[in-house]
This record gives sequence, structure tokens and C-alpha cells, in this order.
Amino acid sequence: MDWRTKLLNPTPRARRDYASLATPVYRGSTVVFEDQSSVKDSWDQADNGYSYGLYGTPTALELAARLSDIEGAHRTLIVPGGQAAIALVYFAYCTAGSHALVPHSAYGPNKEMAEGILRGLGIEVEAYDPLIGESIRTLIRDNTALIWCESPGSVTMEIQDVPAIADAAHARGVAVALDNTYAAGVMFDAFAHGVDVSMQALTKYVGGHSDLLLGSVSARDVAAFEKLGPVYRQLGLAVSPDDCSLALRGLQTLPVRLAHLEASTLQVAHSLADRSEIEAVFHPALPTCPGHATWQRDFSGSTSVFSILFKESVTPAQVENFIEALELFHIGLSWGGVHSLAVVYPRLERPGKDYSGRLVRLNIGLEQPDDLIVDLARAFAAIG
Repeated sequence: MDWRTKLLNPTPRARRDYASLATPVYRGSTVVFEDQSSVKDSWDQADNGYSYGLYGTPTALELAARLSDIEGAHRTLIVPGGQAAIALVYFAYCTAGSHALVPHSAYGPNKEMAEGILRGLGIEVEAYDPLIGESIRTLIRDNTALIWCESPGSVTMEIQDVPAIADAAHARGVAVALDNTYAAGVMFDAFAHGVDVSMQALTKYVGGHSDLLLGSVSARDVAAFEKLGPVYRQLGLAVSPDDCSLALRGLQTLPVRLAHLEASTLQVAHSLADRSEIEAVFHPALPTCPGHATWQRDFSGSTSVFSILFKESVTPAQVENFIEALELFHIGLSWGGVHSLAVVYPRLERPGKDYSGRLVRLNIGLEQPDDLIVDLARAFAAIG
């Protein structure tokens, strides 16, 4: 056999009985079969065997299975990011002529998709008060196909009464999806509280180091999984096995990181609560957070992100001075990693509220909280 042909022979030469604590990184697009009769093309590779790398290699399926275990899901699909997860849920449940409900406090790109792609496809997405609770029944129509929840809400941190919303939705045969990124899929039990589909931006706490982009969509039962699967296939939501490997590593340290982040964040949040410049601290564990009592009832803990609202006497320019005076906090839009972040939202839209550039979101990282408190105090002094 010619040496060039030998180079292309995929038959393993080394022993394959290597035992490791780390999940191998399986890269590959093509799957080879023993014979023609074995050839198949199935997105559900966990049940039907591997068919094509587009639907995930063993590295991705291992991550999906582990997430299903900790979230109590029937099955999980891994997608390229949080926004891809949101898109998958919308397209699985909504078609032209459908009506969906999304809270005003939802992740901004979720609402952008509602006003952009979905509107163009004839899908109407209506925004609702995140604190509406069981009264959401008054917004459900005959063509309502999906109700989104996000608790706490993005930036303004409203805690939703998810069980009440789910009960009202299910009474009308409507599915409920939850963006459960804040709770990392573990501090709020989505399926025990009536959710049909729970998604996360694994970019945040599961990744944990601000160096990967991934999302997950977890199904409560067989019916939800079979609704998601064909759309997952058609959208071609391939993921990198290298990113999945990083997420698998992140899962191993998730409990330690969450415990540290919760304690540090609470210390920082409490230090800000009585500052003369601050009108309110929107942290779920503090009474000033909208829906705090619901958080106490439904959540097992809090995480690293919260917001502060400056008093009206503080101008947007002064808030910007505050942000730029921070030294340990980096200016950035994401959260859930090991570095502390801060960012102001100058044009945040919330019905009936005018924050006028006075709302700042903080993400607390793994720095020592005392150092972060000193950094914040120095920034307050720079407001001028």
C-alpha cells in the first residue's frame, strides 16, 4: 500500500483502554458506519446512535446528559449560545399567526428577535409585566403558543411567580419556557415549578471564565423534546466540542464558584444598600428587589449579578464618571465569570419607569469582596 494511502487509514494504532477523569474532546463531522444498512441520519443520537457531527459528538452529548441530570430534565440539547437557545424555543413552538408573551424584563436580544425576525414571520410577541403572576390568564389568547419567563429579569431583576404563570398557561394548553441562566439551572428548579422548557446561556456560570459561547435547551418530557428536536436539526445548531469540553470542566467547579460568588455578592450588595447616592439595590435577597418574597419561596440561593439605581439627584454624567472611576470592575455586558464587571444602561425601557441612565448592573467576580467595596467607594467619591 502506498504511504500516502496509509496516512489516510483511520484505523487506530494506539491502545484505546486509556482511562481518564476528563471527557475526551471528539472532533469530527463525518460518522462512518459498519455497513450500508446501518446508515441513518437522526438528530436524536442519544437514542439512535451517531450519524453526523452536526448533531453533536460524544463530548457534546456528555455535556447534555450531565445538564439533564442536574436540572432534572428529560433531555437537553446543546446550542451555540443563549440567543440560539431562545431562537430554538421560539421556532419550535411558534408559527405564522401565533401569539407569544414575553416579560418586559427579558434579555434584550429576546425582545429584539420578537420585534425583528418573528414579527416578519407573522408571529406576534406581546410584552407583559413580569410581576403579573396568575393574572397573565387575562393575556392568553386562543392563538397563544408560548409564554416566556425570565426570573430574575435582565438588569431590573424582577422575580416572577413562575408556578402561577405556569398554572394559568397550562389551563389553556400553552407551553412555558424559562430563561434560567441566573440560577445556573440549579438554584431554581424549573420543572418542579411547572416549566416545560428551560434554557441557559452556558456562556455564563457553567463556562464560568468568560471564554466560551454555548447555550442549552432542556425539555421537561418526551413531548417537549420531540417538539424541539426537528427544529434543532433544521436550524443546524452545531457546537464546538472544544467549547463543550470547557463547559464540562466548568461544571466540576460550579458549586464552589457559586457558593463564593453568592457570599461575596451579598457582602457587596449590603455595603451599597445604605449609601446616600443609591435609591435602591435590586438584588433578589434584598427586600428592595421587586418580587423578593417570591425569591424567598422559590429559590435556593442567589448568584453574582445585581443592579443599583442611583437617586434622581445623580445625573447620567455622574453615573458615567462612577463607572469609569472603577479600577477592579471592568466595563462589560456579560456576567457569570471570575472577573467583576460594571455597566450603565442609559436607555433602558421599562413601562411606567424612567431610570434615565441611573441604573448600573454589577457582576461580582472572585476578587476579594473587601477590595471591591473599596473600589466602589473610590468611584462614588469620583462622581463629583
